[in-house]
Amino acid sequence: MKRRDFLRKHTAVLSTPSAAITGSLASPQSTDDPTKRKGKTSPSKPTSSSYPPTDKETSLPSQELAPAFANQIMPAIARTAAGLEPYTGSWGYAQAAHLLRRCMFGPTRTEIETAAASSMNAVVAQLLTPAPTPIGPLNAHPNSGGEFGKPWTNEPFNWDYNGYRNYSLVTWWTGLLLNQGVSLTEKMTLFWHNHFVTSTTIYSPHMSYNYQRKLRKHALGNFKTLAEVMTIDEAMLVYLNGFQNEVKGPNENYARELLELFTLGKGPLIGPGNYTHYTEDDVKAAAKVLTGWYTWYQGVNPDDGKGIFHPERHDTSTKQFSAAFQNRKITNTGNREYLDLLNMIFAQASPATFLCRKLYRWFVYYVIDEAAEQNVIQPMAKLLRDNNYEVAPVLKALFSSAHFYDIVNVGCLIKSPLEHNVGLFRQLEAVFPPASQPSNRYWMWELVNWHSKSTYQEIGFPPVVAGWPAYYQAPQFNELWASSVTMPLRKEARRSLIQDQGYYWQNTSVNINLIALIQRLPAEVARDVNQLVTTFARLLISDEPNPARIPVYKEALLGNLPDFEWKLQWNDFLANPTDNNKREAVLGKLKNLFHTLTDEVEFQLL
Repeated sequence: MKRRDFLRKHTAVLSTPSAAITGSLASPQSTDDPTKRKGKTSPSKPTSSSYPPTDKETSLPSQELAPAFANQIMPAIARTAAGLEPYTGSWGYAQAAHLLRRCMFGPTRTEIETAAASSMNAVVAQLLTPAPTPIGPLNAHPNSGGEFGKPWTNEPFNWDYNGYRNYSLVTWWTGLLLNQGVSLTEKMTLFWHNHFVTSTTIYSPHMSYNYQRKLRKHALGNFKTLAEVMTIDEAMLVYLNGFQNEVKGPNENYARELLELFTLGKGPLIGPGNYTHYTEDDVKAAAKVLTGWYTWYQGVNPDDGKGIFHPERHDTSTKQFSAAFQNRKITNTGNREYLDLLNMIFAQASPATFLCRKLYRWFVYYVIDEAAEQNVIQPMAKLLRDNNYEVAPVLKALFSSAHFYDIVNVGCLIKSPLEHNVGLFRQLEAVFPPASQPSNRYWMWELVNWHSKSTYQEIGFPPVVAGWPAYYQAPQFNELWASSVTMPLRKEARRSLIQDQGYYWQNTSVNINLIALIQRLPAEVARDVNQLVTTFARLLISDEPNPARIPVYKEALLGNLPDFEWKLQWNDFLANPTDNNKREAVLGKLKNLFHTLTDEVEFQLL
């Protein structure tokens, strides 16, 4: 495969008009398309403020833009017959970089080099070790209530502080991505956020925090257990109207999404209201099972943020299900009846296959051809069922497989906005304000989140109940991240960060120091132009650098000067570190190099 020629098609986005398609990019034909459905919240008192940094808000287009070059049909690409069998090839920098890029948000040079010096099995085991539970979001704004610089999560609910606390929550979450360790916890927490979708628009920051905390707690745990937890989670009860579901007026919203988006998936339509894996009558029956759950709403249930069961609101009748569920009946068991429903659902084969396809598209590639289905997806699904829906054994097998390290699966995914922006700051080793300055620190974390928001992925705010379109919308999938709107914005963010050596806002800043970045290299690498450019090309480029591009990177650094000139200028600066002219001469060259590297098409890829 001429990989670079194939990838270069994405450069057309910078000059090709985009086709606007409304809202969720969904087909207009269906009147009940999950890609058009948003969670519905109850009428609520408006918050006293929106995000505090209103002067930083941008007027974003109301429509998402699909790149004109994006797939019109699913690609029919000859890929690989490699399956879930163990990978037995070489292990080094390239393999470690591929694994960490897919499992983290922008692994640093040190993290990759450390992984490369270890073994695949050891690194996979490290990734599957849950990260420590973080301290919750802080009162980081003078008007956020409570003691400044301390967590607000155990403080009483107060409408007047909701806007600031919601701001604190999503900013804190961004900070967790920026400060992640070598663990899958953050990548899987976001995966589950895109799977069991709610939004911070439910207004209660306490509920949103508890929802997010549960995703992180179960990130590497059990799929079925998480489904049970989410079904009676207060944020979910509000987002999908479960708190309005009662015997006198069943609300089918959550029941439908539970079957269609969270567990079984909608199969082929094989009869009126029959989606193979479930029927419309099953949705109605499931909604009856789920009646009776309510929420404190203004605050959070101290019982781990669970909903509250009201027996008088529950439908006590016997619920009849279709042949898709072996004609099962569920009788009244009160506040444990939802568990009977989930036991019935997870007794089917579909949930395992449905989840494994989503995991594959999240971590490997969006095209699931016949070979991938038979050699990867079905073995993953069997492994998930055999392990009673524990996710970690499945991820271990995937990240240790021949399929994952096959060359066709390296550098083939377009970075999401969060992968691009968080990864940029991490790989350039940006220095944020210290923990002793929570307000300044949160401002700068919010800036990273803002850049992702401007390119259509704001953490805490999936646009619809199906999640972000790039993870489900066939046939474009993650090509939707690249458009003539988003790509220039990405470039602007990179160029501003590199050129200005950071961002500055209201007497605070996040800084990058390219000279310090070079000084952290071994001395012999820092002064040798070939080793220098190769080191950072390997860090920032998704595949092993094309040897033909190394002269381009050297030219960006040196212009037409000979190689030895870099060593002379670098050594001259080291001998005179307080000489501003010598510093600026070196810094200007480094800026040119990093502009060139991050403008490469492959920088946009994982």
